[in-house]
Amino acid sequence: MKISMGIVAIGLCLAGIAGSHASTLDNVKKRGVLQCGVNSSLAGFAIADKKGNWTGFDADYCRAVAAAVLGNKARVKFVPLDAKERFDALQSGAIDVLIRNTTWTLSRDVSLGLEFTGVNYYDGQGFMINSSRISGITSVNQLSGASICVQAGTSTEQTLADYFRSNKLDYQPLVLDSLAEANAAYDAGRCDVYTADQSALYAIRLQLEKPDESAVLPQIISKEPFSPAVRQGDAQWADIVRWTHYALVNAEELGITKANIDDMRKSSNPDIMRMLGMETSSDIGGELGLEKDWVVNIVKNVGNYGEIFERNIGQDTELKISRGINDLWKNGGLQYGLPIR
Repeated sequence: MKISMGIVAIGLCLAGIAGSHASTLDNVKKRGVLQCGVNSSLAGFAIADKKGNWTGFDADYCRAVAAAVLGNKARVKFVPLDAKERFDALQSGAIDVLIRNTTWTLSRDVSLGLEFTGVNYYDGQGFMINSSRISGITSVNQLSGASICVQAGTSTEQTLADYFRSNKLDYQPLVLDSLAEANAAYDAGRCDVYTADQSALYAIRLQLEKPDESAVLPQIISKEPFSPAVRQGDAQWADIVRWTHYALVNAEELGITKANIDDMRKSSNPDIMRMLGMETSSDIGGELGLEKDWVVNIVKNVGNYGEIFERNIGQDTELKISRGINDLWKNGGLQYGLPIR
């Protein structure tokens, strides 16, 4: 009996200690700022101008989370991270959420103490060639013997090795620590081919000294589902980031935009009423620890998923990326907003 009571006492003590630690939501609210880890410089996804103003698909996702939690997209501190330091920054608590073209894989999911919250961009590993140094290349399988730049600390490095080995192709890897180093090495002719996520290659090409001399091959050799990530052990915070994504997708599905959000609050559609906090019988925001109008705040600040996509990387931008598999499910894509009810 004494042993049992001792175990109970220890358990209660540990529970008290655990309960004394503030949740991520509490910390963000107390701080008044969301600390969001992003790419250090990737056009279309996360890049800062000379005045420190951040733009991009991932940057707007950071703003969406800030709007959901704090009601204001400006309440974000952007923390630029390279591929090798991003996970350490999240694990250590230096950032609250990582939204940085990061592939959701099994090993990362189960061994890094991270929780991925939903695929916000479907990509694949591609290749860019410098046509002034090698010519006549139309397929990845013609790259045997090529020197290839690749960034260290990424799944790209392993996928490159796996693909070339399985297809009995030789290559000379040039592994660089950062995106800036990889870009400079390719620009300087230290490698003839550059491999990265295909979306990143379109952005990198624009930053080269002679972009017209490089072309992105059409093939991709992997599945690269990008997802925001948070630390494991805080289910409430994971739910907030997860449902921010689904709110953006559902808003597009329902035709709710930054321009018409106020009119949509007068809708009699039950799905719209519920999502925008207009239904008196439910408070989904409260279930997440947020205000009832959390989705209204998201859309007012950044728009819906489609608006974020087109504004940053779509056909009217320099990247000119088509929606493709990142279109809504009803248009033949893979983006499918789980029901908010």
